[in-house]
Amino acid sequence: MRLDKFLKVSRLIKRRTVAKDVSEQGRVWINDREAKASSTVKAGDELKIQYGQKIVTVRVERIVETTKKDEASGMYTLLKEESRQPDKMDWQ
Repeated sequence: MRLDKFLKVSRLIKRRTVAKDVSEQGRVWINDREAKASSTVKAGDELKIQYGQKIVTVRVERIVETTKKDEASGMYTLLKEESRQPDKMDWQ
């Protein structure tokens, strides 16, 4: 499944266009490699997603084309959630 579609279906990101934009900005990694919106995601992959100052790491558990809202979280397991400290250059 395409990365942007997985992010939308799993509800890690609400809209596919936003998932595409986030990917194109270099804020998503699959197995420690920067990923594009068209990158393929499969069960067992580890995704890192940067949301502002927060980085979330999840493991893909299953791939489904559509899912209900309450079942979406079963598509992944949250491994780590960490705050990214802003670089000194970010605020100067």
